[in-house]
Amino acid sequence: MKEISFYKSTINEDELKEIRSVLNVKNNTNNKVFELEESMANFIGAKYAIATCNATAALHLALSAISLKRGDKILISVNSFVNIPESIRHFDAEPIFVDINEDDMNIDLDKFEKVLEENKTKKLRGAIVTFIGGQVPNLDKLYAICKKYNIILIEDASTALGATYNGETVGSLKADVTIFSTNSSNSKFAISRSGFIVTNSENIANRAKLLRTHALTSTYDDFGNLDYIYDVIDIGYKYDISELDAAFSLAQLKKTNKHIKRRKEIAQIYIKKLTSIKHISILSHKDEHIFSQFIIKISRNRDAFARALKEKGISTGLNYIPLHLLSYYKNKYEMKITKYGVALNSYQQILSIPMYAGLSDEEVDYICDEIIQIASKWI
Repeated sequence: MKEISFYKSTINEDELKEIRSVLNVKNNTNNKVFELEESMANFIGAKYAIATCNATAALHLALSAISLKRGDKILISVNSFVNIPESIRHFDAEPIFVDINEDDMNIDLDKFEKVLEENKTKKLRGAIVTFIGGQVPNLDKLYAICKKYNIILIEDASTALGATYNGETVGSLKADVTIFSTNSSNSKFAISRSGFIVTNSENIANRAKLLRTHALTSTYDDFGNLDYIYDVIDIGYKYDISELDAAFSLAQLKKTNKHIKRRKEIAQIYIKKLTSIKHISILSHKDEHIFSQFIIKISRNRDAFARALKEKGISTGLNYIPLHLLSYYKNKYEMKITKYGVALNSYQQILSIPMYAGLSDEEVDYICDEIIQIASKWI
């Protein structure tokens, strides 16, 4: 029996080379954080990239940069990861949940616009729109809606680094801010983490840079050390990334397109082998889908199916549990579990199977074969 992780970082000597350059005390003259930010901005085709210690920190910093205040409201998908509403609540602001599309599990833009149409308060500041598993929603429609209602748009593209929309790189388009990560997994045991604010707004970029390290205004040397005299002119926090994490992320960033290519190859194997299998269905996908996650649906008894895969050494995950089912949000906003019907129905069936560039064809075939075998006996 094979043992296949749900996610595993794909690394080689390139990461070690970058890390060694930081640890080389004799020849270390480069600032890897600055190099990483410049490389990210160039890769995306945006004016500014601000690196943080993880994607949640990037999101929190972005909300600080737009001066989110108590009582403000932000629209989000009910199918977002928990860091989205959590970050909003840290400002004593309010997340407003919107249901999803059944076909790709991204936010339902018709329902999104309906909420805006019915909005009677000036406190509705903006939206954070998550791209599920590397699948980009209809951005033309999204941008048009946000412009019509004059709201701030933050794209949660933490699982969509390198994704394109109509041939243009996500993050270079019309959002006010796009959040990225070089690690698309939410694994508790990541080797390294990084997050990024990418924007074309000089005001947002300057404010994010100010707040990133306690709103200190003194200058830094090449290694990020403070000068002797400093001042504090706002309330910031410690969002910044270490040189070691920046070095690792720089090596990973350079492999982004290579990793996307490999994930697409894996996805095609999954699609070919699992299409038309009884009890199994695959989410719809566009040609530009980069498959940071691969989500299937099990027609019944998903949890038992996951246990059966685990017994065969195959780890699985959920992307994601709808927010209104989680105790904090369910109790605080007194929501019925049926309030977001599409998200609820999808959640009862979805299962994310292993997807990362380091998977071999042999491992992918094993995963498919076991899924098919279990499905053939499924009641």
